[in-house]
Amino acid sequence: MKLLVTGGAGFIGSAVVRQAIAQGHHVVNLDALTYAACLENVASVADNPAYVFEHADIRDRAALDRVFASHKPDAVMHLAAESHVDRSIDGPGDFIETNITGTYHLLEAARSFWTAQDKPEGFRFHHISTDEVFGSLGATGQFTETTPYDPRSPYSASKAASDHLVRAWAETYGLPIVMTNCSNNYGPYHFPEKLIPVVILNALAGKDIPVYGAGENVRDWLYVEDHADALLTVLAKGAVGRSYNIGGENEAKNIDIVRMICAILDTKKPKTTPSSSEAVGHDKPSYADQITFVTDRPGHDLRYAIDPTRIATELGWRPSVTLEEGLEKTVQWYLDNEDWWRALQNRDGVGQRLGAKI
Repeated sequence: MKLLVTGGAGFIGSAVVRQAIAQGHHVVNLDALTYAACLENVASVADNPAYVFEHADIRDRAALDRVFASHKPDAVMHLAAESHVDRSIDGPGDFIETNITGTYHLLEAARSFWTAQDKPEGFRFHHISTDEVFGSLGATGQFTETTPYDPRSPYSASKAASDHLVRAWAETYGLPIVMTNCSNNYGPYHFPEKLIPVVILNALAGKDIPVYGAGENVRDWLYVEDHADALLTVLAKGAVGRSYNIGGENEAKNIDIVRMICAILDTKKPKTTPSSSEAVGHDKPSYADQITFVTDRPGHDLRYAIDPTRIATELGWRPSVTLEEGLEKTVQWYLDNEDWWRALQNRDGVGQRLGAKI
């Protein structure tokens, strides 16, 4: 198929692009190249004849119409979004404009193209969303595809709104859509503002490793390459109009994730051992010594957990990477790719506490 992937220079989008090319698809990568985008993420496929890059914004309807007319995609995979909760607290306007208005323009451009092509049966609009639209869980239970929406942050509210728009375009106009809601992603090329890359890079820099509150918030962690595989599976095999929750089957508290990363770094890149006189009566130094508990962010959801039964039973998909394997691979990737993350250190907001001033 020829896929139009929005946000394909971002973290998850670039994983989809790389995997789609590996599977033999043609890919048109449409990205506005905002602060979190990086064309280095797709450098490995940039010279592939099946790959094309379009520098465009999903809020620009004229640009979208041009891209659809020029490339005539068989499917849209919509990943372009503002996605950092802390940034949404400080500046919700960007999230409203991109995640809601941008999705509206993309839906309209896709509908116009689909209609002009006499509504080909195989066309799909695949909208990629988040489990954060469902709100916060207590100590038990899991999100299913029928869990009521209960977003708690400007980010999750904007994604919930975009989900509703996609469903409305399917019901009102018959646009053939599929939807997915995923749990927390991690892995290579993760922009250094989210928990896991922040922990790795602060640890290596000898800085405090910030943990919100007591670190008791629980997330289900999904390795990004597993997620990309799941998304392409849903696109190929998912039922029109159906939504699928994608989880990693890897629940963990934030503080446990942080300690696991520190332990991996202790093995892979041990901190300098103190002199014998300094070491008397002290344990071997660990990156965990840098952990610092900081004031929690406003509206911090306690727990997310995905029930992956539907995608497993209907499409035969399950994650292949355990949390331990994924974290080890992720830490090693950051150790091996210092040039990539060093180049991002001066971008807006990197290394700063965001979302705390209200």
